[in-house]
Amino acid sequence: MTQSTFGEFTPGVVVRGPLLPEPVEVITTVPMGESVKLVGKGLRTGQVHEPILSAAQFSQLTVSPTTEPFDGDPVRFRLGVEAERLGLAYEYDPYFALSIARVHPLPHQLEAVYEYFLALPRIRFLLADDPGAGKTIMAGLLLKELKIRGLVQRTLIVAPANLTFQWQREMKDKFREQFDVMRGEILRSQYGQNPWQEKNQVVTSISWISRIEDAKESLLRSRWDLIVVDEAHKMSAYSREKKTLAFQLGEALADRTDHYLLMTATPHKGDPENFRLFLSLLDRDVYGDVKSLEEAMQRHEAPFYLRRTKEALVTFPDEDGQIHPLFTNRDVRTAKFDLDGEEYDFYDALTRYVEDQSMKAAASDSPQARALGFTMAMLQRRMASSVYAVRRSLERMRDKREKILEDPEKYRREQIERRLPDDFEDLTEEEQDDIRDQLEGVVVSIDPAALRDEIQRLEKLIDQAKSL
Repeated sequence: MTQSTFGEFTPGVVVRGPLLPEPVEVITTVPMGESVKLVGKGLRTGQVHEPILSAAQFSQLTVSPTTEPFDGDPVRFRLGVEAERLGLAYEYDPYFALSIARVHPLPHQLEAVYEYFLALPRIRFLLADDPGAGKTIMAGLLLKELKIRGLVQRTLIVAPANLTFQWQREMKDKFREQFDVMRGEILRSQYGQNPWQEKNQVVTSISWISRIEDAKESLLRSRWDLIVVDEAHKMSAYSREKKTLAFQLGEALADRTDHYLLMTATPHKGDPENFRLFLSLLDRDVYGDVKSLEEAMQRHEAPFYLRRTKEALVTFPDEDGQIHPLFTNRDVRTAKFDLDGEEYDFYDALTRYVEDQSMKAAASDSPQARALGFTMAMLQRRMASSVYAVRRSLERMRDKREKILEDPEKYRREQIERRLPDDFEDLTEEEQDDIRDQLEGVVVSIDPAALRDEIQRLEKLIDQAKSL
C-alpha cells in the first residue's frame, strides 16, 4: 500500500481509510474547488458512498489492489469450501448418501435405489418386495440422494394412520430428515392458510386424506417433488367404474409430483385388470391393456416394477466370500393322498358347499364377499390337514353365524366400526358423521333366512365330520 495522491484515484481502484465505513471501489472522482467528491461502491454492502474530501483527508486514504485481502475468518472459509465440496460429492461417490445416513444397507436395498430408482430420469416406481425387506430404508436413501443432487425439496409421505409417527421417527433417526405429521387439528388450527404448502417434508394418513374432503382439497392445492406411498395397495381400484376414494387420491397425487414411489408387499390380488389399474397410478399410458402388461411381466421388462421374494434376499459376502440368506427358505411341496368311502362323501359335500359360497361371493363383489371366498378356499386346505381340523373350522363358522343371527343389526354396526380409520377419534364430529354415512352405504345388511339355511348346511357337514 502507498500514500494516495489525487492521480491515484482512478476508476476501479479500492481505497480504505478511517473516513470510510468499508473498503470502497472508486467509480469516479468529481473536482469541487479545493475538495474532491469521491463516488464509490462498498465492497461489503454494495452501497454507494459519495464523500466530499479535502486534500488533507485524502492523504489519510490508502489505495489497495482491487481484490479483497486474505484476512477473512479461516473457520468460515473452510466451512464454505466443505459445503461446496459436499454439494458436488455425489458426482464422484455414487453411494454418497450412505456416508451421511445412519444405516447399514443390504445388497438388495442398494440394488433398488442405485440400479433401478436413480437410473430413471423421472422416478415412477412400484417397489413390491416381501415384508421385512426394508422398504423404509430404501425410501430414505432415495430421498437423501435426490436432495443431495438438488432434485427434490418438497417430500410427502402417505402411510396408514398407525404408521405415520413410525415414518417420522425412522426418517429422523436414520436419515436426519425432519418430517411433520399432518393431522386434523393442525389443519384446523391454521384456518385460512395451507400448511401443506408451507411445510416441505410432511407425513400424513392415507385414510384421513382420502375421506376428509377439506384435507384432500387443501392437499391438492400443493405440489411436491417426491411422493412416497406406503402400503400402496390400499389405493387399488376394483374396476374402471368402481374407483375407491384412495385410488382417486392416488390419481390426483400422480399429477402433482415428478417422482412417485409406491411401496407394498401385496401388489397383486390375482386380478390382472386390477393390477393394471394399480400400475396406471404411475403412468396411465404405458400399459393400455392387460395383455401388454402380462407380456412385459413375463419378460421381466416392466419399466417401473420390482419385486424380490424373501428367498432372494442375501447378505454381503463375509470374510470367506460367502453370502448368506436373510430368511429361511420356504420349501413348498405337494403331497398326494387318496380318499374313499365316507371320507370321500364328506369331501364331496364340503367341496359343493365351498363352490356355492364362492359363487355367491363372486356375484356380490364386495370386500366382505371376497374375504368369504378366501375363507372357503382355506376349508379345503384344512381338510387336507385332518378331518378334525376342518370340523373345528366348520364349528367356528357355525357359532359365528348363530351369533350374527341373534342380532344382525348389532353385527352390521360392528362391521362399520371395524372399517373406521385409525385416526377416527381425532376427527371433528362432522368429519366422523361423513365417514359413517359413507360406510352405511357400503356395509350390506344380513339376510336372516339365508343365514339360517347356511347354518343348517354347516350342521350337516359337522355331523359328517364327527362320524369320521
